[in-house]
Amino acid sequence: MLSKSKIKLISSLAYKKYRDETGLFVAEGAKLIRDLSTAFHCEWLLYTPEWENEIRHLQADEKIAVEEKELHKISTQKSPQGMLAVFRKKTPVKITATALSGQLCLALDDIQDPGNLGTIIRIADWFGIKHIFCSTATADAFSPKTVQATMGALARIDLHYVNLSEFLLEMKNIPVYGTFLDGTDLYTKDLTPNGIIVMGNEGNGISPEVALYVTDRLMIPNFPKDAPTSESLNVAVATAIVCGEFRRRG
Repeated sequence: MLSKSKIKLISSLAYKKYRDETGLFVAEGAKLIRDLSTAFHCEWLLYTPEWENEIRHLQADEKIAVEEKELHKISTQKSPQGMLAVFRKKTPVKITATALSGQLCLALDDIQDPGNLGTIIRIADWFGIKHIFCSTATADAFSPKTVQATMGALARIDLHYVNLSEFLLEMKNIPVYGTFLDGTDLYTKDLTPNGIIVMGNEGNGISPEVALYVTDRLMIPNFPKDAPTSESLNVAVATAIVCGEFRRRG
């Protein structure tokens, strides 16, 4: 049975303030928990009786059997999946330009939607991108909605929250690509196999402060080029297109 103090703490992790204070976050569902267990330390693993065999193979400081109604109290999902884990976030590590030499990375300039962020993390995982650098105003990658949207990719991607302008300034001799409506056609532009791809805010695109450090401006053309079309693409969709083209070339 869950104690009142545990219920209170787990429920508080729905809010960024308490995730930041405790260094903890929540994940739900057997597959997601299995994936995240390979990269994050599990403090508590909660499960309903039908999942008892599944949890035997997972490591956790404490495993707690709960009733369905208890899980409903702390779950952020309409239909809880029978397992909930409280994980500890990794200790932040400063990354240097030398460490990124030869790598392709993503930088996110104030991405606001947790679902978009989760999808972008999955896209990075698919295309073998290991580092994502997020502006401090980007949505929290450890919010319940984002964690669920990553479908486990969070275990294989290193997320860094930084002052994006200062970070890009430090990245000497590394190409910095960004998407703009007035950029050069992505499909005709020369692309390097390494570099940093900046993706901008859903409504405003890349901020002027960050744009100063973009060395190569890209544009995803619509088809046919002279046809009326939507004003812009969803940022996660645009990220997939750009990353796919970089990997196709490299």
